[in-house]
Amino acid sequence: MDLLKPLIALLAIVNPIGVVPFFIHFTRGFTAEQRRHTIRVAAFSSFVVVAVSALAGLQVIKFFGISIASFQVGGGLLLLISAIQMLQAHPAETSKEDVNEGASKADAGASIAVVPLTIPLLTGPATISTMVIYAQKTHHWWELGVLVGYGIVIGAAAFLALSASGRIARLLGQTGINIMTRLMGLILAALAVEIMADGLAKLFPALGA
Repeated sequence: MDLLKPLIALLAIVNPIGVVPFFIHFTRGFTAEQRRHTIRVAAFSSFVVVAVSALAGLQVIKFFGISIASFQVGGGLLLLISAIQMLQAHPAETSKEDVNEGASKADAGASIAVVPLTIPLLTGPATISTMVIYAQKTHHWWELGVLVGYGIVIGAAAFLALSASGRIARLLGQTGINIMTRLMGLILAALAVEIMADGLAKLFPALGA
């Protein structure tokens, strides 16, 4: 198996730079420490998703009776919900009460680091399915170890990209971020529909006829 292909595919699919606008939106109003915590959790979670997908992705999916198509539909739905919020330039995670706002934002940071930043924006159905496919092609334990090692590369790439978001935010300003948020929300909505449509077509072949 050509071990370079999985890494190239992962970097292209994950595209951590493309997630930066969403990270800026989701963490708007967070303190510097809360933002750093979110970055660390998202980077580590990305590694975990890639590693687990390589080691046990197929077994987990079979155990729960879940197909990749179902992942696509569920992930697409999560993306669509986030896109609707972004089109209104509203933070994805807000507290309805001002009381204990700091604690609420800390909880929100940990929450959005996993969903939707890690799943499905960074490591969605495409990443999971890619790792499962390449894991099936391995013939030696060390090849599987290399795939797990690629998870470290993906986590590091996500950490570096999200860590640069602060400089990007200062460069754009609040007005620029709001404009970018709405534009990215529109793109995200279209992407969500594409992902859901592909998943539904696999679940219900008659829809693609």
